[in-house]
Amino acid sequence: MIEGAPLESMGMLVAATAASVVARALTQAALDALAARGAARVKSQLRERAIAAIDRGGSAQLGRRSSGSLATIIGPGLDAMDGYVGLYLPQLILTAVATPIVVGVLLLSDLATGIAVMVTLPLIPVFMVLIGWATQAMQRSQWEALVTLSAGFHEVVLGLSTLTIFGRQHRQTARIEAVTDAYRARTMKVLRVSFLSSFALELAASLSVAVVAVSVGVRLIDGAIPFALGLFVLILTPEAYLPLRLVGARYHAAADGIAAWDDVLDLIEGGADAPPAPAVPLASVPLASVPPASVMPRDGEALEVALALEGVSIARASRAVVSGLDAAWRRGSLVAITGPSGAGKSSLVAALLGFTPAEGRFLLAGREASAEERLARIAWAGQSPELTAGPLDAVVALGSEHPDPALVARALALAGALDVPLTTVLGPAGQGLSGGQAQRVAIARAVYRALERDLEIVVLDEPTSALDAEAEGRVVAGLRALAAEGRLVLVVTHRPAVVAAADDVLDLTAHAADAAREAAHAPEVVAR
Repeated sequence: MIEGAPLESMGMLVAATAASVVARALTQAALDALAARGAARVKSQLRERAIAAIDRGGSAQLGRRSSGSLATIIGPGLDAMDGYVGLYLPQLILTAVATPIVVGVLLLSDLATGIAVMVTLPLIPVFMVLIGWATQAMQRSQWEALVTLSAGFHEVVLGLSTLTIFGRQHRQTARIEAVTDAYRARTMKVLRVSFLSSFALELAASLSVAVVAVSVGVRLIDGAIPFALGLFVLILTPEAYLPLRLVGARYHAAADGIAAWDDVLDLIEGGADAPPAPAVPLASVPLASVPPASVMPRDGEALEVALALEGVSIARASRAVVSGLDAAWRRGSLVAITGPSGAGKSSLVAALLGFTPAEGRFLLAGREASAEERLARIAWAGQSPELTAGPLDAVVALGSEHPDPALVARALALAGALDVPLTTVLGPAGQGLSGGQAQRVAIARAVYRALERDLEIVVLDEPTSALDAEAEGRVVAGLRALAAEGRLVLVVTHRPAVVAAADDVLDLTAHAADAAREAAHAPEVVAR
């Protein structure tokens, strides 16, 4: 057109140009759709593996991170990887493919222009590396601030009822405001660097194109290059710099995902691929608790032993909470496990169920059982009810393929929960029940599992902590009836009524003074 060719003679050229524009737009749309699908698939796989890692890591995994930080990593952390997986990585691959092709075409079309582009092109990666070093630490700091903010807010929400009871809820406002303001300040710093880096990359690319444009212009004046060729290389030269500029821009868009990447991989590799960390060698740990009294079977009753512990030791961090426990309990017994807070009651239950590492042996019916086998052969309820949403019978029969209404009713009766109508429909997390009712429904859930699968052992952790004396009496009567059927019922408790009703009591503070004196008089034995 510039050379004066008539429009009717350029029909094919105009059509080809329009087709190329449409093809480029469709190709870019297809690449974007493919990248979005790939990002969604990668996030789904990573989220699945991360949740599996938390599940396999058990309480040891949860002990290393707060629930708020885990929620941030699995939620916003993985969502932030959209920019990394869906934008940055595809652009990186496209750059590796397209840039050499464009430079090659320029070299074949006009050697001088191709050489100029090859000389100036490395300036953009150099700027990208320098800017990346500057932003990496800032982005990591911003991600850590987000984790702190999310974890702190999550913990405040979880404890809001307790804070309100003691009139301390307003004191958290200033703390959340301070953390939020720190996150805002870090975000603005990252944005400032991002804008400056984009400006630097655009400036480098513009100056590089200007060098080529000046060179082409001078040669056009001298007649050393045809006009059509000069126009062609001028149109094509920015395309050589565009992919690298987009890599830099999308690197900043993916910065949050890159910062979260290490935490996601650490979570996955630390929980899913590695076995639970072994217990701290108790020979090198100061004895904070002492070997409790053993409850061993009488002669001739060994075949009636449902559960035996041999040399069981449990450590938390660098502190021994249970050391060298030997105990055994018969079927048909109600056993109370007592002791002050921190004595190791819940840790003993967690070790029995395989949720926390322990030394020693756990024997079911006289045979050593693995953690998986113990978990399959024991019905249990923890300190928190952790109820699901749905009809009451479905909640009680959780995990059952074919819930039995008669067993549901019997489990509720044994748990002292007959005051909860069978027509009750629970909301999320057991909404619709009082604290005491939720606790008894959780007991009924464990009882139902024991009844349906004919399990010999039922373990309950603080089952009556939220109950009044009357409701506690009904629960104790139900547990006594459950034990009378030939089951071993282990109850972690502080309540005197439960202890008084028990056949055996395991006090985790028994003989504490004697053990402390032994440790003080024979430190060299402990060291060995």
